Amino acid sequence: MITSAASAEARVTGGSRQDTLAVLGAVERRVLWLSSAIIDHANRVRPNPSGLKVGGHQASSASMASIMTALWFHELTAHDRVSVKPHASPVLHAINYLLGELDPSYLTTLRSFGGLQSYPSRSKDPDPVDYSTGSVGIGATAPIWGAIARRYVEGRFGGAGVGRQYSLLGDAELDEGAIWEAIQDPMVPDLGEIVWIVDFNRQSLDRVVPEIAAGRLQGMFAAAGWQVITVKYGQLLEELFTRPGGEMLRKRLDTMGNPEYQRLLRCTAQQLRERLPGAGSTAAPIARLIAELDDDTLRAAVRNLGGHDLGALLEAYRSIDDTRPTVIFGYTVKGYGLSSEGHPQNHSSLLTADQMADLARRLGTDLDDPWAGFADGSAEAALCKQAADRLRRTDFPRQRPPALPADIGRTPTGTGNTQQALGRLLLDLTRQAPQAAARIVTVSPDVSSSTNLGGWLNKAGVWSHAERPDWFADDAETILHWREKPTGQHLELGIAETNLVGLLGELGATWSRWGEPLLPIGVVYDPFVNRALEPWSFGMYAGGQSILVGTPSGVTLAPEGGAHQSITTPSLGIEQPGCVSYEPAFAIETEWCLLAALANLGKPDGSSAYLRLSTRPVDQTLAAVPADPAARERRRRQAVAGAYALRRPEKPAVTIAVMGAMVPEALAAADRLAALGFPADVVCVTSPDLLFRAVQGRRGLQDGPGWLLDQVFPAERAVPMVTLLDGHPHTLAFLATINNVPVTTLGVSRFGQSGAIDDVYRYHGIDTDSVVRAALDLVD
Repeated sequence: MITSAASAEARVTGGSRQDTLAVLGAVERRVLWLSSAIIDHANRVRPNPSGLKVGGHQASSASMASIMTALWFHELTAHDRVSVKPHASPVLHAINYLLGELDPSYLTTLRSFGGLQSYPSRSKDPDPVDYSTGSVGIGATAPIWGAIARRYVEGRFGGAGVGRQYSLLGDAELDEGAIWEAIQDPMVPDLGEIVWIVDFNRQSLDRVVPEIAAGRLQGMFAAAGWQVITVKYGQLLEELFTRPGGEMLRKRLDTMGNPEYQRLLRCTAQQLRERLPGAGSTAAPIARLIAELDDDTLRAAVRNLGGHDLGALLEAYRSIDDTRPTVIFGYTVKGYGLSSEGHPQNHSSLLTADQMADLARRLGTDLDDPWAGFADGSAEAALCKQAADRLRRTDFPRQRPPALPADIGRTPTGTGNTQQALGRLLLDLTRQAPQAAARIVTVSPDVSSSTNLGGWLNKAGVWSHAERPDWFADDAETILHWREKPTGQHLELGIAETNLVGLLGELGATWSRWGEPLLPIGVVYDPFVNRALEPWSFGMYAGGQSILVGTPSGVTLAPEGGAHQSITTPSLGIEQPGCVSYEPAFAIETEWCLLAALANLGKPDGSSAYLRLSTRPVDQTLAAVPADPAARERRRRQAVAGAYALRRPEKPAVTIAVMGAMVPEALAAADRLAALGFPADVVCVTSPDLLFRAVQGRRGLQDGPGWLLDQVFPAERAVPMVTLLDGHPHTLAFLATINNVPVTTLGVSRFGQSGAIDDVYRYHGIDTDSVVRAALDLVD
């Protein structure tokens, strides 16, 4: 167990190193105890009237106790940041408690309301957490994007300093595809501050991983340009390998399958003497070697892996090459030091009261006083204070986001689309609000030119940690100039949406990390927003504020067919916490909504935004923007709040509520209905999200712009309603509840077809004829 392995390790060291390791070992044992006790109290001690499982992961925490103790109490600096694997959150809380960063009252609150969260959370936990984790693969890769964000802030504004970015992850997390998308991105090989430490315990949730996968995984990291460090065996085993028969023992352990090794951890000393030598010509020398060992040393040797050997871990940390990313494979035992050690189903298992008492005895703690700290004046207390002083961070002065105009003042004419308005606004801001424009940073996955960012990119340049030559600068036919320099404001990643939104989340968190607010805008094809939504959502949960632009969108992409036609994204915008969604119809309201979204970034009460834009050419005069300044401002205010009236006949027979690129069909239908004697109100919805909040606000269920409902959907004009959008029809169905009117919802609810736009609209029933028929069915 831990005590035996530590004493055995101490025998092969000496002097100050031995003293250091002895004190670290005592702290490690206390960390193991506290993490186990935090989970035990939540499940076995704290009252649970509902009877619902509380949970926690004692075994997963135990496998990380050594790695995290060596890191926090010996290696980390105040400039470093660490992403902790989700199931090791109790270890982080235990460490923070020993460092004086967590009030002891919270140790009894794991997974209770207002207490310690189930997984590390920057925004919800009461103690310091650098990265929120919990969604597999996302927390592990977040420090990569955090490193880029830090470099960007440091290069442009200063004050972000230096420091390593650590990821602590379980080996099963390497199954997640987001891991490999991230490590192979072209930006990553230059990030020498990145250090990943893999808790290589060779178990997943349900089983022991059957294959020996270490070599393959290590080769994949090496091929991506990473330094690979393997910490496989501890000092006790390494010493045994030098004895007669030792090389054969090493080979036996190296080639042993994972399940067989895990079974040895559950064996008695006598069973080990029978099973460990194996068969063949190497069996006898191994048997002779282990015959020299007493039972305790033999059992300690079998589990003496590098990830639990403090001396081996410190050596690995000292070997980190800061010129390229590093991954450390620390071989560990899941449940190390616990009664559940190495059991294939120990992932969520909990120690019994007797097992907790036995653990307390072995670790030198007291089950009746589980939260006792180290005695004043002890070497352990001194080490904790030393680490706390070393890791204490100074608060960064928080800069206020720069002021942004609410209206650029232009009234677009002619034919255009909302996607074009994005690129035009970014260029306008460089002239009309240069301080705000200096804070804008755009990100795209290799789609800059096809999403109208070309002009902005030429103006702002491409960010790179070092300047690179533009070999096409003198090519007269080159329109998009790829000038890479540290002052650039556009970051281009490879084609991986999860990487884009991961970076977007970290760029959106710089206001809280270093006090420097950025205004990040990520642009992605709208059909791929679903792919990016989960990591973007997790970034918002962690406090990142950004704008995600999905363009082009909908079945308006008629010739490209169903593969590139988004259907569900409008409703996803309603459902996403921490985010306001917009789908403007005209260039003018695209500018208004984007300016409002930018003004809401980079501050404690800010939020993210999602804009769904279209490439469909629309006559901009259809917007009928009022010429009177007061009326224009009223229109802008309504558009930013969620909707405005585009047509108001004297006495309507029907209301057509329309969103985005479908406005021309709605207006054409209104003209035809008027000719038939059924005048129609036409309401342009810019944000179903904010309108739904307004409906909820009217009912006292949440905050929302309730005033807008009275202005845009007044009760005296309540008539049957047709809703229309280039997306799923249920998105706007709730509008009928404002005045409890009959409704027909038109939209897209099946996979698309390639074809001309008229044919595609007719196929989905969102063409002008369909709107007229739906209205007549309601009113005639």
